[in-house]
Formats: sequence, C-alpha cells, structure tokens
Amino acid sequence: MLYGAIEAGGTKFVCAVLDEKANILEKTIIDTLNPDYTMGKTVEFFRNYDIVSLGIGTFGPVNIDPESPEYGTILNTPKLNWRNFNLIKYIKSDINVPIIIDTDVNAAALSEYKMGAGKGKKSVLYITIGTGVGAGFVSEGKTLKGLTHPEMGHILIRKMEGDDFEGVCPSHGNCFEGLVSGPAIEKRCGKKAQFLPENHEVWGYIADYIGQALMTYTLVLSPEIILIGGGVSQQEHIFPMIREAFKKHMNGYVQHRVLDGDLSQYIRYPENGQMAGLYGAYQLALQAHEDSNK
Repeated sequence: MLYGAIEAGGTKFVCAVLDEKANILEKTIIDTLNPDYTMGKTVEFFRNYDIVSLGIGTFGPVNIDPESPEYGTILNTPKLNWRNFNLIKYIKSDINVPIIIDTDVNAAALSEYKMGAGKGKKSVLYITIGTGVGAGFVSEGKTLKGLTHPEMGHILIRKMEGDDFEGVCPSHGNCFEGLVSGPAIEKRCGKKAQFLPENHEVWGYIADYIGQALMTYTLVLSPEIILIGGGVSQQEHIFPMIREAFKKHMNGYVQHRVLDGDLSQYIRYPENGQMAGLYGAYQLALQAHEDSNK
C-alpha cells in the first residue's frame, strides 16, 4: 500500500509517497505561494499515485478538531491569503481518501515517538526554534489537543538582568518566540544566527530563555524526553548551555534519575532531523488508514 504525506510549511510544501516500511518512493517540493497554486500542484502530484490515505502536518494556526465542520482550515495565520482556507476540503474534492491533519510540530513529535529518538518512551516533547517557535507533544501515541492546539512558543519568559531587548513577537513582544527565534536573534545582533561566533554574548541569553521554557514544559507536561529542532538549535554549541540553564532554573525541584547528570539524553537533537515533519505526516496517514478500517 502507498501513503501520502505532506509537510505544509510557510515557505514550502514537501509532498511524498511512502510505502509500508516508510521508504520514500517519490518526493516533490512546492513553494508556498497562493493556495490555488500550491494546492493545485500538491493534488497534481498525488493524483499520479494510488494512495490509500494522507497525513498532513501543517503550519498554523489550524483547526485540528475532527468533529468540527471546519476541520483542516488554516486560521489566523500571518500568511493572509491562506486564512480560512481548508486544506482537507480542497484535496478531497479531487482525491477522496481518509485524511488526518495536525500541526507541523505535533507531527514532528509523533515521528520521533514512533520512529526516532523517542521510540520506547511514553511521551515526547518536540520543539522547533527557527523563524518561529512551536512545540508538539505526544503522550501514549496521541498528540496533544485541546480547545485548539498548543502554542507553546508564546509563553512568557523572565528576562535576564541587563537584557533590554524588546522582542519581535507582534502579539506579545518579548514572549519565548519573541526572544529566541531566528528573527529575534537577527534583529538583536544585526545578522543571522549561523553567522554569529560561538562566544557571542547573545547565546547566553538564548540558552537561558530556552532553559526557562523547558523547565516550564517539564513542570506542566512531564515529558520523558525533550527534542529541539529548527535552525537555531543547529548551533550545537548551545545545547550544553541550555542543559545548564534548565538545571539552574529547575533548582532540583523535580527529582528523577533522568534529570541527573549532564541531561544529554533528556534534552537533545531529534533523530529524524529535518525529516521529522514529513515522517510525522506519514504516521498520520497510517493512522488515517487504520481508522478508516475500524
């Protein structure tokens, strides 16, 4: 059997057809322009394959409530021409297969839970830090959903003494995303993160704020492993700093053997790397097919 997977990002759609062993048989990348162009090319790609189901991990905000008549609708996104566009309805008008949609970060968390660094764990927290900041959480094989979906990138952070940076989030200013995202680093330093030396003072701020956020997530969700992906996290030198900041802010409050030592197995880079989102969409497709046969 063949399964369709879409990692629907704000810059590009990665579409793939995979088999039952997660082998990618065909893949294409489509620019995220206007919905008619991008979705037209997407449907055209999948029309050539006899897929039994489709999974979508998408940028948001997005309606991920299967009971809602607006299931699959992009909501209050900054990409104005995508607002109120329903991905599922568009695809099903041409390719009528079972579809499950979730956030891109929930999908990435699911891929790590099923076939990555979180395999064998009961719960996985996946955070991406890049153009924006988002997080997905899986517990016992289910992604976290509530009234809508989590927006963990917008929690409030206690700024370090001496840091007068105002943040870049248009809604909250100096929330987590407003302080540590790629655009925040670029505005603060005048250049992109990848061009900054490892000893730049900004990394002390960034590591501290990420450590604060991970402490909060650990207190609220109690994940068995935390995985950090995205462009900013590819600065490998920052991981030991993040772990130290986490320990400093946690201050021994949560006692567990996993939180002893250097935390290198608790706070780490995802195993699936840049493929986490696509493999997560594949896992959603598997679930859609399974659900359709119950």
